[in-house]
Amino acid sequence: MKKILILNGPNLNLLGVREKGIYGDQSFESYLETLKERFAANAELEYFQSNTEGFIIDKIHEVGFSYDGIVLNAGAYTHTSVAIADAIAAINTPVIEVHISNVHQRESFRHHSYLSKSCKGVILGFGLDSYRLGIESLL
Repeated sequence: MKKILILNGPNLNLLGVREKGIYGDQSFESYLETLKERFAANAELEYFQSNTEGFIIDKIHEVGFSYDGIVLNAGAYTHTSVAIADAIAAINTPVIEVHISNVHQRESFRHHSYLSKSCKGVILGFGLDSYRLGIESLL
């Protein structure tokens, strides 16, 4: 059984209540239960969310040499954090960058990701299903 971390960055704790037109009306916690049921036979899913860059980096370091994969939605840190990009580059565990929205249809500052270069792949624009696709790519 593969061990996969789903790691969410800032403001993703507000899924289901913030900007529903972009992010939908389902909380991540309720969607996580759907994922756990779907992948129960072949993946142990762990979830961590933080609004703090350093805590995200600490978590990447903690699991980055022992887990089978990380599905990462770094939120706005995607477009600003060289430190998270460096953390991803420093570990052995493959990272799939995911985004709920198609960031290329949004503000121009969201078109660049500091993280993508160090990730195994990038999935975006499929709503919460982006996480399912990320997990499937690791399996």
